[in-house]
Amino acid sequence: MRRREFIKLIAGAAAAWPLVARAQSSRMRRVAVLFAIATEDPELKARLAAVVEGLHDLGWIEGRNVTLDIHRPAATPNDIRKNVAEIIAEMPDVIITTGTTTMGPLLQATHTVPIVFTSIIDPVGGGFVESLAQPGGNATGFMQFEYSLSGKWLELLKQVAPSTTRAAVIRDGSTPAGIGQFAVLQSVAPSVGIEVVPVNVRNADEVERTIVAFARVPNRGLIATSGLALNAHRDLILGLAARHRLPAIYPRRFWVDRGGLLSYGADVVTSSRLAAGYVDRILKGEKPSDMPVQAPTKYELVINLKTAKALGLEIPSSVLARADEVIE
Repeated sequence: MRRREFIKLIAGAAAAWPLVARAQSSRMRRVAVLFAIATEDPELKARLAAVVEGLHDLGWIEGRNVTLDIHRPAATPNDIRKNVAEIIAEMPDVIITTGTTTMGPLLQATHTVPIVFTSIIDPVGGGFVESLAQPGGNATGFMQFEYSLSGKWLELLKQVAPSTTRAAVIRDGSTPAGIGQFAVLQSVAPSVGIEVVPVNVRNADEVERTIVAFARVPNRGLIATSGLALNAHRDLILGLAARHRLPAIYPRRFWVDRGGLLSYGADVVTSSRLAAGYVDRILKGEKPSDMPVQAPTKYELVINLKTAKALGLEIPSSVLARADEVIE
């Protein structure tokens, strides 16, 4: 998605935003945006709109004092490297990006251009920053969650589907994030009474073949971890869960909006908007190395009761009471 396409996407919303009469530098600033999410995904539109609205509220107006270069979402490592090369060639003042998949190539390409990430899992362990309090390099931003959160997905699955004894964990086994999330689920599994089985995401055929075979096992459930590869197969995974009546837990609410049973995770739209605040500070002279990485202050639980009914599940009142949103 290039900048011209994105301007059309947000034009309607921008018309309703109040004009912010805060003086900024007279020099046109350039902000590059690389969100590794499929173009047609509603999550991409929501997160990009949050960034633009956040910048607008801080006085940064597209075409007036800032240029936003929205790069086509990258689907493969080669695509990502191509996008990164294009971004660095444009010499932006700041780069906003999503998560682990894009951060590695960006940091390999530049140690000087400031980078603000919106949803990294374990940025210290991933080698993207030196510490949360003092990032130390040219990158800072917002964590999606700590690996320990993954254990909550397994506990929630057991609470909403008590008969579950085996859970397929869909993950990208080629990334540290995919490995780390599954490791936590493995450590929690014995205490919950659920055996976890990894399902590596390499292509759509493999995902479908593995889940169809797993669905033949009685008392089974599904956990979708967080990762770019899973987002690319979101509709396929949701369709398989519905077709085979698999109780499933997802990492973000966008899955539940599209028919998933339940999600528990950080509000990535909010972190995208907050990232605009970090961009504002960098454009005004602050250094990423001195700006702490922020962890979510709240995780949201979203439940789809229509899906629960289709699966023959009755969500316990204790879980409903904790929900931030219930879709009926």
